[in-house]
Amino acid sequence: MKTFFNISNKLILRLTLLLVLVSSCKKDFLEKEQYGAVPTSKAILTVDDMEAALNGTYAGLRNPTLFGRTIPIFGDLMADNVYISNDNSNRYLDFFYVNMTVNNANARDLWQDGYNVILNANNVINCALTSTEKIDEFRGEAYALRALMYFELVKHFAQPYTVSPNALGVPIITKYDPTLKPPRNTVSEVYAQIENDLTTAINLMTQERSSGYFTRYAATALLARMHLYKGEWAEALEAAEDVISNSGYSLLKINQVQGYWSSNTARKDKLETLFEVVNDLSGNAGIDALAYFYDQVGYGDALVAESFYTLFTDNDVRKTLILPSSPIRGDVRVVNKYPNSSQPDKDEVKIIRMSEVYLTAAEAAYQLGDEAQALEYVNAVATQRMAGFTGYKSTGSALLSDILLERRKELAFEGHRYWDYARYHQDVVRIDVNGEYTGAPLIIEADYFRRILPIPQAELDANPNIRGQQNPGY
Repeated sequence: MKTFFNISNKLILRLTLLLVLVSSCKKDFLEKEQYGAVPTSKAILTVDDMEAALNGTYAGLRNPTLFGRTIPIFGDLMADNVYISNDNSNRYLDFFYVNMTVNNANARDLWQDGYNVILNANNVINCALTSTEKIDEFRGEAYALRALMYFELVKHFAQPYTVSPNALGVPIITKYDPTLKPPRNTVSEVYAQIENDLTTAINLMTQERSSGYFTRYAATALLARMHLYKGEWAEALEAAEDVISNSGYSLLKINQVQGYWSSNTARKDKLETLFEVVNDLSGNAGIDALAYFYDQVGYGDALVAESFYTLFTDNDVRKTLILPSSPIRGDVRVVNKYPNSSQPDKDEVKIIRMSEVYLTAAEAAYQLGDEAQALEYVNAVATQRMAGFTGYKSTGSALLSDILLERRKELAFEGHRYWDYARYHQDVVRIDVNGEYTGAPLIIEADYFRRILPIPQAELDANPNIRGQQNPGY
């Protein structure tokens, strides 16, 4: 395992300063002053210091280049759930047209800010404070945050594990050392690091926390997702069932759906949300937020594909999360999962939900040959979304199609759709209605090199050891 890292000049400067981003977060985050140009050994001397540094790591996730906007947008826009309106602000046209280059700003910022989160997590993990229950909890959360960020980086910048586990992934950074610039680790090595971090996190965390923090069962749910992406069905099912059976979290019911999505408050009731990125009155991305990109009184650039909208029956409560028209653009379909973009207190961004965990269990059970169990798990979600629906009764490949359809409908606009295409190594097939995809590719072939992002040119310029390791085609 590598303990060094590879970063651009801009990121080297950031690392040298060891800047820990700390925000005045709402709900139950603490207010702490920022730490500046001081080494970790001096910056984190007390439990309060450690908590402030950890909160800064969480705050980094809401950067618009990460979960604040880019990561969830990529997962839907690169697939077939949403499209960019002809009347747009020029944002994310690279994803929509699938024409990224080595100088792509979205790829560069995701890379740099992703590694900033990892740096801050490393500072918490490697601080010299000795073990107590609270210190173990904070350290465990930092391990989970590092795992989450590596998972996103390896997804975006490398071949899917199910396609090529020995392909080049991303550099693994576990300790601060600005002097060395190693090559990329393989995809399988990065996934091994993610699994190790999550396992460590699960063993360290014991406390109940609100939805804005990682907990043992949020980390277990992320572990289930990781195994699903690797095609490790038995392990995915085991982790998902651990969450379902033991976490105490409840699945969202049909009469709770609209209220759940209109709420802009971190949860403490263990309803549905295992982990989310918290936004508040002062700590939010403002007009750069995901919600503003969908909101018609904001940019309103991304609209729901008609071919996707028609998949919802009238008895499906999820259809109410899509507005049938726009006051600005007329007869188009509008995402309404994030209705608080114009409010001072912004929408949270869901990262891990119980509905996903049930659908992970359904897919894994199907792949293991237990169709009865697969039906039980997929119907637990489907019957709580469609009024009067008695459940799927399909078998064979039709059952897998139903499970993936429920994933698509349930997790829409949260950044999952493209990755289902990727892990099954399938062509993305977009259905054009009334010129929604004019000029954009309708079929994005599974092996097309732009299905993954380029290693940023700034990184290649700064690190000679990665210079010959650009993703093929760029």
